[in-house]
Amino acid sequence: MTDGNAAHVHGAGHHDGAPSWTTAARMLQDASPITVPEGASAMTVLIEWEPGDPGTPPHRHSGPAFGYVVEGAVRFEIEGEPERVVGAGGTFWEPGGDVIHYQDGNALTDARTRFVVTMLCAPGRPMLEPVGPAELAERAHLRAPRPAR
Repeated sequence: MTDGNAAHVHGAGHHDGAPSWTTAARMLQDASPITVPEGASAMTVLIEWEPGDPGTPPHRHSGPAFGYVVEGAVRFEIEGEPERVVGAGGTFWEPGGDVIHYQDGNALTDARTRFVVTMLCAPGRPMLEPVGPAELAERAHLRAPRPAR
């Protein structure tokens, strides 16, 4: 959404024959195709990391997760993809399932980072499942090369 028009997204009004949401909505992310676990539940959370916070240790989600950076910058890395930094206004997603999510920490050392994530979860599974050192070592060949720091 842009220009504070979010309230119009669900409005029933029309402009030149088109629903008002078509002029108020802006595509932020297209994550397709996705696989949603049957009977999935969803949770949307606001994450706030203080400066330099490394974030959540390596983990996975049983279903896809979609994020939007509200403020700051997220260091984001999932298995098979290079580490990247997603700044305010940017989006990220992960497919869930077997894929390991290595990083989601604050990329900034001098400012807070806030992001919103919606996670879809298989029934009876936690939203986040930690990955231990043995599995990380076993799957090390699946991790993209990391930049030198």
